[in-house]
Amino acid sequence: MHPKIRPIMHARKYEKRLPTLTIAALGVVYGDIGTSPLYTMKEVFGGLHHPVPITPDNILGILSLIFWSLVGVVSVKYAAFIMRADNEGEGGIMALMALVQRYARNPAHGHYLMLLGLFGAALFYGDGVITPAISVLSAVEGLEIATPVFKPWVVPITLGVLLGLFAVQKQGTARIGSLFGPITGLWFLVLAALGIVNILHAPQVLFALSPLHAVFFFHAHPGLAFLSLGAVVLAVTGAETLYADMGHFGRKPVRLAWIGLVLPALTLNYFGQGALLLAHPDAIDNPFYHLAPAWALYPLVALATVATVIASQAVISGAYSITHQAIQLGYAPRMVVQHTSHRERGQIYLPGVNWALFLAVAALVLAFGSSTRLASAYGIAVTGTMIITTLLVYVVARRLWGWGPIRGGLILGAFLAVDLGFFSANILKFADGGWFPLAFAAVVFLFMTTWKRGRELLKERRDRDALPLAAFVESLGQSDIPVIPGTAVYLTPHPDQVPHALLHSLKHFKCLHERVVILNVAFTNLPFVPTSRRVQVEHLSGRFHRVQVRFGFMDKPDLTKTLRTCAGKGMPCDPEDTTFILGRETLIAKKHSDMAFWREHLFIAMARNAGGPARYFGLPPNWVVELGAQVVL
Repeated sequence: MHPKIRPIMHARKYEKRLPTLTIAALGVVYGDIGTSPLYTMKEVFGGLHHPVPITPDNILGILSLIFWSLVGVVSVKYAAFIMRADNEGEGGIMALMALVQRYARNPAHGHYLMLLGLFGAALFYGDGVITPAISVLSAVEGLEIATPVFKPWVVPITLGVLLGLFAVQKQGTARIGSLFGPITGLWFLVLAALGIVNILHAPQVLFALSPLHAVFFFHAHPGLAFLSLGAVVLAVTGAETLYADMGHFGRKPVRLAWIGLVLPALTLNYFGQGALLLAHPDAIDNPFYHLAPAWALYPLVALATVATVIASQAVISGAYSITHQAIQLGYAPRMVVQHTSHRERGQIYLPGVNWALFLAVAALVLAFGSSTRLASAYGIAVTGTMIITTLLVYVVARRLWGWGPIRGGLILGAFLAVDLGFFSANILKFADGGWFPLAFAAVVFLFMTTWKRGRELLKERRDRDALPLAAFVESLGQSDIPVIPGTAVYLTPHPDQVPHALLHSLKHFKCLHERVVILNVAFTNLPFVPTSRRVQVEHLSGRFHRVQVRFGFMDKPDLTKTLRTCAGKGMPCDPEDTTFILGRETLIAKKHSDMAFWREHLFIAMARNAGGPARYFGLPPNWVVELGAQVVL
């Protein structure tokens, strides 16, 4: 086939899949931002923190702020600009951090940018805890509108829904993922319909489409308008998901779903709630559910609960993905990673992360008890992540896109000013719950940096005591060590050094296999490494081979499958006749180390509970021999 024809055929195939991808993107990408109407207007006008008085001018001002926040933050910042900063097609804070590190001018800059990106990832975990709690809680609270009898049961029902949500995670989302898009599409159509019906009773709310009403609101009540940003930001929570899930669908389906359905539906619903408040200010106890007629209330609660479950599912899956990326980039210890789909790349389940998230979410629901109180904690994590994303994208714009300082400063500076405005308004709620996402992020950040630093110290200790591989192989070629049949594979973090497991094997067994493979596995800053470039085989001398394997930070690291490809590279390798000899280290803390003593103990505890390399790399247990050693940090 002519090389110019292939891209054309690929483009045509993509265009045929575009409607399917667009519908699928609705469920995964827009679940979070799509459930924001459940609580945003309620928090602006009836929240615990500086509620805005319900007057016609204030309603128009708030509606204008919400609409232009959706346009400015989501449409312009994320859809038009941020989504251009892809790492081989993948987005999200970890992928962005890896991209920025690749183009950093010097190691010092790269280190600080890495720390910034890590804290952004840590803030995402805070968002991942709050989103399921506030979304499901706000949906179930609709039962109170139907009848006060349900009020004592709101929290128990919420916990039951959340328990069911986290319990089914091990099944994976591959089977039910196709349902997410249509259900979420129905949700947005219902949002639009409810909004239109109420706008017809007060069409003057459409004047709020003009940004002048937001300007007038700030001019008339500058202090109150600034404080209202702490609740207005709830309308754009979930904007980061456009960028994080870009790799699953591509830019075009995500943008098409936003412009074609999500933005119009959200706008109509918010304006419908504004029209309702103009006529019935007493509806502020829950303006979203008051949009619906009495006969539709119970079906609407059911649909809202399903929509919030879908929104929560997307955030939970994002937590799995970020953790998996952090493991492979060296910022988190190995954990059990279960791939729940053989066809869909990225469908994974981490039991440890899953149940840790559930405990945190359940504790949050019990501690706060209502969506109104939870709203105080929501905005800080979201706006903090937005700020960090903007700063990192500025580096990409300068280094990769070739933007000058004036162009980059004007465009991304404007985005940063908006982010800082939202963040500043939310930080004022620190004492009333805003501390939680920051404290949660600080703990996650501490764990990540401790693990990274501990692994660096461990590598230094290994390098200090290591033997050069080339000299070692040469010396063994002149020895009379007994040879046994089969292949022995020794994992090593450094391809030019003798694995400690090999030295221990010689010490204890005093023999060598007829084929010895020194295997080094490394993870790159790219999301995926093509199979054709994954394995490099080098024959050293005699029975010794060196194999270097490269995985992307989103690849499934299956060594058994990967080693089967070595036969075509000059090294026959039958996994059935292969023994993987791995080293298991027992770490010992010491005083006056390069890390604080308490961080040493934290690192040792993390290492002790980390998953073993055999399971992580997909090695059958009966093929593995582990040899222990003690290492003093």
